[in-house]
Amino acid sequence: MKMNLILRILSPALCSLLALSLIACNSGKADPQAEAPPKSVVEPDLDANNFKIDHPEQFPLVTAVEHKAVPALNVTGVVNPDISRSVPVVSLAAGRVVEIDARLGDVVKKGQLLLRVQSNDVSGAYQIYLKAENDERLALVQLQRAQILYEKGAVAKSALEQAQATEQDAKADLQHALEGLRVLGIDKDHPSEIVNIVAPISGIISDQQVTNSSGVQGLGSPNPFTISDLSYVWIVCDVYENDLDAVRVGDVADIHLSAYPNQVFKGRIDNILPVLDPSLHTAKVRIEVKNPGLMRIGMFVTATFFGKKPETYSAVPASAILHLHDRDWVYTPLGNGHFKRVEVVTGSMLPNNQQQVVSGIKPGDQVVSNALDLQNTVEQ
Repeated sequence: MKMNLILRILSPALCSLLALSLIACNSGKADPQAEAPPKSVVEPDLDANNFKIDHPEQFPLVTAVEHKAVPALNVTGVVNPDISRSVPVVSLAAGRVVEIDARLGDVVKKGQLLLRVQSNDVSGAYQIYLKAENDERLALVQLQRAQILYEKGAVAKSALEQAQATEQDAKADLQHALEGLRVLGIDKDHPSEIVNIVAPISGIISDQQVTNSSGVQGLGSPNPFTISDLSYVWIVCDVYENDLDAVRVGDVADIHLSAYPNQVFKGRIDNILPVLDPSLHTAKVRIEVKNPGLMRIGMFVTATFFGKKPETYSAVPASAILHLHDRDWVYTPLGNGHFKRVEVVTGSMLPNNQQQVVSGIKPGDQVVSNALDLQNTVEQ
């Protein structure tokens, strides 16, 4: 009885001691959340591009270095044929197309057959030739008769001279008729109503205006074909009025094709048109480029024009540049954990993963070495 009473009195004390011992044991274990570094807290300033970071040491800084380079202007353009190297194929005879031996885009050689035309002009030209040949034969006979009569004193000298003039005129008419047949490509001994149209130069057929059974007009428009010599092409670019001082006739430009971004071609500026586009205030700049065979009419290109004197720019690691909303930014320190996001204009990539900065910062300015890390912290 006494033992039960003692246990009842000691039970609360024992429970208290047991609880204290458990608390003491748990106090020796590590708390992961307590040991983790405190999270960075971003406090936005009144300026939307200013931020305060609790632990700025997490974002190391780099110093923008000086970089000298020739200023460059990049513009877009389109490949066009050299008009002086584009020759229309002219049909001297009007008629109906009965055969086409070349198509748009074909490479042709000078003298190659392009099409055949059935023409009434052939019969007309051949009739003129036959008449001229008969007239010349008759004039020759009359001249011979006049010479015999003059030698016998039967006619005056004036009659002989008249016969000589008539024969010379008939001979000239015959030569003219023969030339007409030759131009049409007709053999006087084997006449045919079919006229062959051949290529006047070697090149690529850049335009075609005929189909089978269509009609063509002699020396008329539209011309059946246009052949372009694409060994040299024109790059026509639009340059804004404010940038025209960077473009000079005779300067060399770098040409980058969108289809072949890793290749650079050289071209010479041969003309700057004197009239500006009234809506865009751009001038057409024409660059002559030797075509290695890769340039096709209508291709988009980027042309780079270079200045004469080198200028001083800044250069920072490429990781310091933040590409956000189609713009480029860097973070610059303001002190006491404050950072400012500054918009910059970037240039070309440099060796050692450096990025040229045209404007926004100057050599000696400090920026965050990894702008993306800071941006991710700002967005959290």
